[in-house]
Amino acid sequence: MVGALLAMKIVDFFVNFKNMKVFICTFLITILSGCFGITVRQQEEAIIEKFGKFDRIAKPGLNFKWPFIERDYEISLKVQQLDVKAETKTKDDVFVTVHVSVQFYVNDVYKAFYKLANARAQISAYIFDVVRSEVPKMTLDQVFAKKNDIAQAVKVELTEEISGFGYNIVQTLVTDIDPDQKVKDAMNEINAATRLRSAALQKGEAEKILIVKRAEADAESKALQGKGIAQQRIEIAKGMEESLRTIAKFDKRLSEKEVLSMLLITQYFDTLKSLGNAGSNTIFVSTAPSAPTDLQAQIIAAMKSK
Repeated sequence: MVGALLAMKIVDFFVNFKNMKVFICTFLITILSGCFGITVRQQEEAIIEKFGKFDRIAKPGLNFKWPFIERDYEISLKVQQLDVKAETKTKDDVFVTVHVSVQFYVNDVYKAFYKLANARAQISAYIFDVVRSEVPKMTLDQVFAKKNDIAQAVKVELTEEISGFGYNIVQTLVTDIDPDQKVKDAMNEINAATRLRSAALQKGEAEKILIVKRAEADAESKALQGKGIAQQRIEIAKGMEESLRTIAKFDKRLSEKEVLSMLLITQYFDTLKSLGNAGSNTIFVSTAPSAPTDLQAQIIAAMKSK
């Protein structure tokens, strides 16, 4: 009987000892996991609170904290981007959607964590406010031309307001300006009509230049032709004068009238010969036997009338 009781006590001792080991191991694991549970990554920092109150900021790397007493909140220090679409109306009553992208990062972890509950929503509100105050001052064409001015105005406003909450604005960009589709179609039609008008004006100017140049060329050609005819007639007159002197030298019995008649008849037949060689069918010259005489009589009558 005594031996049985002793055996039972020995068994109870080992069972309790085993349970105690399990308890001790669990307690140690809990303690160690709490102490070595903070590993802050690069480009991040962690807020450590003790019983809900700020205690310290944990830097990147291995950090320690008290289990159940302290809590950690990690905050990224990387540059973040926020895209906002703000719809507003221009000065000429056109509704447009302005796409704005803002790059920002945390430069003061304490202020960023405790002063703003939702930084992205706050930044979006400032963007809406600036866009809806700047765009209504401009026409649609000015909005497209001055989008950099809008972006700069957004950056200035955000820098002034957000810097006090632990954030720094890197850059603001107006990435797109999107009017209504009907407005786009109308703008394209106006642009196409303007280009067609410009093309028509250019074509008209080109045709005008061609007409003027042709007229100038024709006038110059006729002037040169007239000079050539006048020079030709001068040379003919000189030749006739030389012919009269030569004939009068060899035969003094011929009068000037007779010599002139002979020259006119000779010139007449030379003209007929040249026309025949040219194959012209648009000039008609009388070839009757009396034609030279009639021509001679007309020339003499003209000379007498002078």
